[in-house]
Amino acid sequence: MSKKLIQQGQGPTTHPLIWGAAIICTLLSVAVIIIGVVVFVGYMVIHPRVPFLSVTSAHLYPLQYDQVGQLETQMTIVIRAENDNAKAHASFSDTGFILSFEGLIIAKLVAAPFDVKKNSSTDFNFVIQSSEIPLDPTRMEAIDMSLKKDQITFHLKGSSRTRWRVGPFHSVKFWCHLDCQLRFRPSNGTYIFSTCSSKSK
Repeated sequence: MSKKLIQQGQGPTTHPLIWGAAIICTLLSVAVIIIGVVVFVGYMVIHPRVPFLSVTSAHLYPLQYDQVGQLETQMTIVIRAENDNAKAHASFSDTGFILSFEGLIIAKLVAAPFDVKKNSSTDFNFVIQSSEIPLDPTRMEAIDMSLKKDQITFHLKGSSRTRWRVGPFHSVKFWCHLDCQLRFRPSNGTYIFSTCSSKSK
């Protein structure tokens, strides 16, 4: 009786390139997990806080205002960028503000990207000097009332993008927003201080 030899066929083998790609993906995944753990542990140990902006002082110079409704104004506004982290640097970018009176834009304030060292702050002295601004009857009435009460209000609104940095690691970027009423005494230019900060309360 003749015996039939049955040879079991072998399935298709995996191409070496596929194995190589799988190994690389695995290594990358492990590296991402390790970096994520390091960043998380670093954050829990250092626990950095988001840097913030605030108006620290301001001064209004004498208003130039005539009965025709032409307004000229000059003021100084000091905005402080503060980083109260003892172990993390901070960077600010896309910094810009708009100063307005009764919805009428007086000036646009901008700052180039800058860094703030650990547990430190940087002050920006913005000097605003407007040209003659024509006022409509409603705003003319608002100016008259402000002069009678010896209190005038301007609106400052803007933002800056910030992030903290520890060694080679960076946080995601956060927006710092300012939206404040700046009040002055027109008689002597005194700034009536009130809290104006992007810091979370």
